[in-house]
Amino acid sequence: MAFVITDPCIETKDTACVDACPVDCIHPGKSEAEFEGATMLYIHPEECIDCGACEPVCPVQAIYPSEDEVPESQKDLIEANTVWYADRNRAEEIVRSHMETHKDLMGIPPQERRAAHR
Repeated sequence: MAFVITDPCIETKDTACVDACPVDCIHPGKSEAEFEGATMLYIHPEECIDCGACEPVCPVQAIYPSEDEVPESQKDLIEANTVWYADRNRAEEIVRSHMETHKDLMGIPPQERRAAHR
């Protein structure tokens, strides 16, 4: 997997990354039926071309360029990104578990959360 969306996106769901992606590999977009029910956005690991267009436009810095750069406290969300395209319920279950496990971090405003994970 290349790029990974992490917890600053939870409940933020800013779609600047969706608009910037040249291959439409970030979902759900605002026009998709799943958007309202999704807790965050997800990058399709097989469709992502590693162009990096999404990362600089994310207003909450939720996107990491590789799995290796994802902080330990965010590693569970790698799986959420991977499985969302095959099993949306499982992905959302992973995100809800992450939120429960990291209540302290989830209380930090999304735009400040990335720094808190370091």
